[in-house]
Order: sequence, then structure tokens, then C-alpha cells
Amino acid sequence: MDKNRIVAAAIVAAGIVTFGVLLKCALDHFTDRDRCVTVKGLSVKEFPADKVVCPLVFKEIGDNLQDLYTNINAKNKIITDFVESYGIAASDISIAAPEIVDLQAERYLSERPPYRYNVTSVVTISSSDVDKVKHLMAQQSELLKKGVALVAGDYRYNVTYDFTGLNDVKPAMIEEATKNARAAAEKFADDSDSKLGRIRRASQGQCSITDRDANTPDIKTVRVVTTVEYYLED
Repeated sequence: MDKNRIVAAAIVAAGIVTFGVLLKCALDHFTDRDRCVTVKGLSVKEFPADKVVCPLVFKEIGDNLQDLYTNINAKNKIITDFVESYGIAASDISIAAPEIVDLQAERYLSERPPYRYNVTSVVTISSSDVDKVKHLMAQQSELLKKGVALVAGDYRYNVTYDFTGLNDVKPAMIEEATKNARAAAEKFADDSDSKLGRIRRASQGQCSITDRDANTPDIKTVRVVTTVEYYLED
């Protein structure tokens, strides 16, 4: 009987020891899993804009709407012919309805102007032929010879440039950003006498497209940020 008790006690003791070893291993594994480093990787590249929207604006003033309508149509035709002469497709040109201001209806004018109507007409180019549009923009003075004076400085009618190829370049930029993130994580691991383990989680951060600077809005800076979390191992 005493012998059986000794055997039973030995089995229980062995079980306790085994359980303790397994528990320690589990705790060590759990602790190792909590040792992580989170880093960000950045990829920055410059691309030329692949779309431009260019409004060409002029104004007409007068008292007779019929005469104004005739003059506006004639000048719109001059502008569209000018634009097409630089190789811009007719489908890339649109003419907005004229904006008419009746100055006699303005209640807050202190003095009556010498004319009643102020009419604004906008011919807009929306094209992927950025170089052609830039070239014709540099030649706008030619329109003065044809009697068309374009208006500049109205914030509503600024020339805008866009880059629409983000989805084409983003995969390669994400790859580069992820490599940069891993390099930073490896440096952190080396400095902490650890080894870099596998990825715990990763996410694509912000993708942004901005003008390179105020003077070259037709050159876009694309930034892609990735955030990666790695396990650290001894």
C-alpha cells in the first residue's frame, strides 16, 4: 500500500513538473509574441501631370443683350479655332453658358455704371495632352490680335493639373516603402540585440499627390506610406 502511494505521489510530482515546464514555455512564447516593433516606410516619386483643365475666360460689356450674344459667339469661335490649331481635339473643348450680371439690378452700387450688362464667357480645355495645352497657353497673346482679351486672376478659373496614374504606380511604391520599413526595423532590432521576426501586421497608410512646388504645378509629388509591425526574437 505504501509502495502504491509512493508511485502515485511520484506520478503526481512528475505531472506537476511537466505542467510547470509547459507553463513556462507557454509564458515565454507569449512574452516573445509581445515583443514587437512598429515602423513606417516612405516612398516618394515625382511624375508629370497627365491631365490639365484650362479655362479661357473673357468678358463682354454693353447694354444690348442681342449684340452681346453675337459678340460672345464670335469670340468663342475664335478661341475654339485657336485651341484646335494647336492639335487639341474638339471633344476636349467645352463652352459654358455665359454668366450675365445685370448691373442695374445691383442694389448696393453707389454710382450707375456706363453700361448695363457684364457678361463672362468660359471656354474650357480638359485634355490629357498636357504639353500641347501648355504650349498654347504660352501663345495666348495671339488672341489679342484677333480681338479677344482673356481675363486672368480669377481664382474660380485657375488652371489645374492632375496625375491620374496612382493605381499604376502604387504597387511598386508600396513595395519600396515596405522595404524601407524593414530596413528601419532591422536597425532597431540590431540596436536592441534582437533578431527581426516575421510580420505581425501591416497596413497601407496615406497616399498623397501634391504639386512639387508653386512654380511647377504640372509636376506632381506622390507619397506612399506603409506601417509594418514585426516580431522581435532573441
